[in-house]
Amino acid sequence: MALSLVKKLVRSLAVLIVVTFATFCLMYGNGPGIAHAVLGKSATPEAVQAEVVKLGLDQPLVVQYWTWLTGVLHGDLGRSFYTGESVSGALSNRVPVTLALVVLALLLTTVLSVMLGVTAAVRGGWVDRTLQFVSVLGTAVPAFIIAIALVFTFAIHWRLFPATGYVSPDVNFSGWLASLSLPVLALLIGSVASATQQFRTAVLDTLGRDYVRTLRARGIPEREVIFRNVLRNSAAPGLTVLSLTTFALLGGAVFIEQVFALPGMGQLANMAAQINDVPLVMGTVLVTIVIVLVVNFLGDLAITLLNPKARTR
Repeated sequence: MALSLVKKLVRSLAVLIVVTFATFCLMYGNGPGIAHAVLGKSATPEAVQAEVVKLGLDQPLVVQYWTWLTGVLHGDLGRSFYTGESVSGALSNRVPVTLALVVLALLLTTVLSVMLGVTAAVRGGWVDRTLQFVSVLGTAVPAFIIAIALVFTFAIHWRLFPATGYVSPDVNFSGWLASLSLPVLALLIGSVASATQQFRTAVLDTLGRDYVRTLRARGIPEREVIFRNVLRNSAAPGLTVLSLTTFALLGGAVFIEQVFALPGMGQLANMAAQINDVPLVMGTVLVTIVIVLVVNFLGDLAITLLNPKARTR
């Protein structure tokens, strides 16, 4: 088991290096273009060249990447080309907002999708058909459309939640929950719809196995068969789906933060991309990749603990 986890960790580090290097090459590949964007349209060729040298963009990409990676290992992600603000400092204020949004949505998705997926697979009939219809509908509607509808209904019409803004939990915990309620709900509808279908399929597949029929034939209560055996053996595909759901939630958070004016990482990335602030974009990409790899690793770890067969791979 330990060897398997070490291999997964090494593979995750390799993916981190490859993806960040490829992204770095795409972002920093045009040094004069970056310098021209920083200086403005009226910049002279001489000023652009001087800015290229000042920013270190005249060096080979491999050297630039090594310098950036060395800084990352020391906690230095560079500085904004426009404001001079530390990228680490900018992200430290934004990442907690996005993580709170994604983690709350993921926890609720896990609980609801397992409950609904098991119910649909076990009950069948009209319950299954209704849940499938609702799941397809929830998957088909984009998250930002759901977000706008939620704002009009619960913030403008009924005035139950704030339409925009963010309150830190250190300032007011109930205000923090209220500011995240609609954004989390906007992400939750699509993610639950997608994950429920996958859990339903996984549970149905497990229910058709021979050992389940054997357990039932031995007179073991149905509840015990479902919760002690079926769910455990359906965990691997279910956890894989939740890992993929995390990636979808991170992508959806970019749009949701715009709709609800949340000062999160998605809003920062969108702003940095619009003004071509390469260090900020690179910092948000790095944090996103790290989150994705950590979720993948934790998912693999959970599968390994729940499924003895996975420990021998």
